[in-house]
Amino acid sequence: MTRGPIRRWRERGGRSARLVLPFDDIMEFALALLAVPPAELRALGWTFRDRKRLLDHFLASGKAAQGSKPEDLPTMPIALAVPQRDVDRLLRFARRELPKAASNAGVIDRVLAALDTASHRRHADGAAA
Repeated sequence: MTRGPIRRWRERGGRSARLVLPFDDIMEFALALLAVPPAELRALGWTFRDRKRLLDHFLASGKAAQGSKPEDLPTMPIALAVPQRDVDRLLRFARRELPKAASNAGVIDRVLAALDTASHRRHADGAAA
């Protein structure tokens, strides 16, 4: 018996949210995710598998950046498609852990703004549906 298309869609996370961030911010966020110790993962309600899945979203940005000039890369805006279910997880993480790991407040502000926008878009879509 095969899984139906709706079940596969839900397993992948359902709707995708579009996050647009500079490449450097994406990499800094990915490094912050990597730096979380196992005890903190448990406090977030995550497993190592959850963290790997979340990291995979950010590391996919490397494919989008391939072929770019190295001098343009730090500020190059990259669009990421993140399953909607992960947007709220990333938002909680960003609010809780990113201030401890980010190199400057601008990174925190940009990441939180992108995640807030994606999260609000979901709530607006849900209210309209």
